[in-house]
Amino acid sequence: MKAQVGNPQLLRAMNERLLLDHLREHGPASRGDLAAASGLSKPTVSAALAGLESAGLVHLVGSRGGKPGPSTAIYDMNARAGLVAGVDIGRKWIRLAIADLRGEFVGRRDVRNTARSGAELVRRVRRLAVEVAGEAGVEWQSVRYAVIGSPGVLNPATGRLDMAPNLPGWGKAGLVEQLRTALQVESAIENDINLAAVGELTSGAGRGVRNFVLVSVGTGVGMGIVINGSLYVGGRGAAGEVSFLPSGDLEVPRLDARQRGMTEAATAASGLVQAARDAGLPFGSAQEVFAAAAGGDERAQAIVAAEGRRIGALITAVTAILDPDLVVLGGGVGRNLDVLADPIARRIAELGPLRPTIVASELGDGGVLHGAVARALDVARDQLFERRSQGA
Repeated sequence: MKAQVGNPQLLRAMNERLLLDHLREHGPASRGDLAAASGLSKPTVSAALAGLESAGLVHLVGSRGGKPGPSTAIYDMNARAGLVAGVDIGRKWIRLAIADLRGEFVGRRDVRNTARSGAELVRRVRRLAVEVAGEAGVEWQSVRYAVIGSPGVLNPATGRLDMAPNLPGWGKAGLVEQLRTALQVESAIENDINLAAVGELTSGAGRGVRNFVLVSVGTGVGMGIVINGSLYVGGRGAAGEVSFLPSGDLEVPRLDARQRGMTEAATAASGLVQAARDAGLPFGSAQEVFAAAAGGDERAQAIVAAEGRRIGALITAVTAILDPDLVVLGGGVGRNLDVLADPIARRIAELGPLRPTIVASELGDGGVLHGAVARALDVARDQLFERRSQGA
């Protein structure tokens, strides 16, 4: 921490945030601990703590004794002073979590996405939000901010979600606003794979890594890009839409390729299942293909190897452009790195000298939720102190 200087009114709010951020990151501390960490004087720390305590953002949690003289008061942030929510809307699952100001989940549920239309999906998300809040013992309306992860890219000019073919009716005009209205809390909608990359940055395999990409291969194919520790989305929000990269698979149906992108049509879970069926294997899911390969089925092993080669080619293209320090592989297909690693590595070696470091996602299905909560917390914390500054 570093002490701030400025006009007295703004300075008070800035010092309060400085101390609150330290408590959030490091846990309970005394006035002396906070003074030593911040460089602020003990009277300034006391005044800032008093302001935070009166606002309900900090509370006394105990005391420390063992030395001559009075015991030392120990303070911590009141993590329940504000709540945020993350929502992950996918083709097969809807996931929703409510978290406190430390980012700890106080409630979470994952439910199957059985909606057959965009309007029905909006209603299902609203019901899930109320149910999760009830199970956590809080009111949904007490949530300060929510971030919603969804396939596709929000077009600010039209208000529609573009490039989200896997969700029926999800690109319909007005649907995004309907979702925000249904939730009845301030919210934002962001690309799900971008949020998964933020999740890995804050809580997963990307912790401490300045430049990395998350390549997700599952129902769809997408990529989140982190440059210099920050998410990069491009000029129109479509950076990382690697589903539209050209594919060497000539058998990809032209119509499917135009709607979903050549790489996604060939490499996503549906492409893997179709390859299995073409080989005479009556599988209905990518998991069945991987299970058969693990069980020694040679046809399934060949299909998995071909999938690894496609992913290897994708990673090579990404590495040639971005040169990331790390490639995190996620998604329902991509997380099977234990069996995909060898064909991926062989294909990368065939294509040139690039040798990216590849690891599996640490967060799995929870990556989007963790990223959504992290983004929501950034907004909620800023809002708390904007109000504190205005009050000052």
